[in-house]
Amino acid sequence: MPQTSELSTVSVKEKLKALYRLQTVHTKIDKIRIVRGELPLEIEDLSDEVAGLNTRMNKLNDEMETIKNDILSNKNSIIFSNESIAKYQEQLKNIKNNREYTSLTKEIEFQNLEIQLAEKRKTQNDASLLHKQEIINACAEQISEKEQELKIKKAELDEIVKDTEKEENALIKDSKKAEKVIDKRLLNAYYRIRSKVSDGRAVVSVERGACGGCYSEIPPQRQLDIKMHKKIIICEHCGRIMIDKDILDEA
Repeated sequence: MPQTSELSTVSVKEKLKALYRLQTVHTKIDKIRIVRGELPLEIEDLSDEVAGLNTRMNKLNDEMETIKNDILSNKNSIIFSNESIAKYQEQLKNIKNNREYTSLTKEIEFQNLEIQLAEKRKTQNDASLLHKQEIINACAEQISEKEQELKIKKAELDEIVKDTEKEENALIKDSKKAEKVIDKRLLNAYYRIRSKVSDGRAVVSVERGACGGCYSEIPPQRQLDIKMHKKIIICEHCGRIMIDKDILDEA
């Protein structure tokens, strides 16, 4: 790469030619990437959506496990209460006084209430389990659809990239060559302008006395300055670097 001292000796006209060549290469690269359209963004959005759905699926599965554990707990509670009732009923056969009878019947009554409560909770949990399973099935179906859509879009993008990759890599190499004869300050200005304009054109030609970027009329004296190639001229309206027909013909 030329040293800073060497770049400082390059004429404005040569810098403008290099800028135009660089812009020409970048315009070709932009056109290649336009062919890809919104696919990269669509793929990114779909990937995020699938990741979000998988996170939701994991949460739903955790909730399912909690419900299943609650159902098991309800079943165990019913078993325990039935065993307790059987034990208290056996003890009723050997009671010695009314106090023992009252105490045992209250325990049996309490255990029956516990069974009723556990059965009610089990019924609620069974319904929740069924509902949660329906949601999981719908979520799984949604994930499958999105993954299939993602697979198709990735295949489309891979095919486009495959067809254009060689040309794009060659153009990128050409852009690096063009950059070598442009000083860093001017190159930074070029990329800054390029990032701000919608069509990516930082360098435009003068067309019928107007800026080729925003089509604003250029005063005669400014047109003369552009033709003289003594300094870099920026459009007062859109901020693009302007060049004349001579640069186009010689670049």
